[in-house]
Amino acid sequence: QVQLVESGGELVQAGDSLRLSCTASGRTFSMGWFRQAPGQEREFVSALIWSTGNTYYGEFMKDQFTISGDNAQKTIFLQMTNLKPDDTAVYYCGGDPSGGGSRAVDWDDWGQGTQVTVSS
Repeated sequence: QVQLVESGGELVQAGDSLRLSCTASGRTFSMGWFRQAPGQEREFVSALIWSTGNTYYGEFMKDQFTISGDNAQKTIFLQMTNLKPDDTAVYYCGGDPSGGGSRAVDWDDWGQGTQVTVSS
């Protein structure tokens, strides 16, 4: 089991940018970001595979979000730009030892989440 710790969430205004971080306690095959708004399912944002550097994005996510990572630090980042009130959610970091994917059930390990609130 890998522990994941997110940081960087805060209250921002529409149009602002924000960068989230997630650090793992051990090695993973992949790490990624999901978000969950109140009353909604957990939604895939982006993921990164360490061995290849390949990145993946959920539908329409690539317009606003960019994932990157520092393998030596076991840390991924999510750069978010032009934030909108609809981006308000708890952002969760996921890790998986062998896979990962666009469904939350594909991921073994989760962080506690970091709240992002975008005011209009």
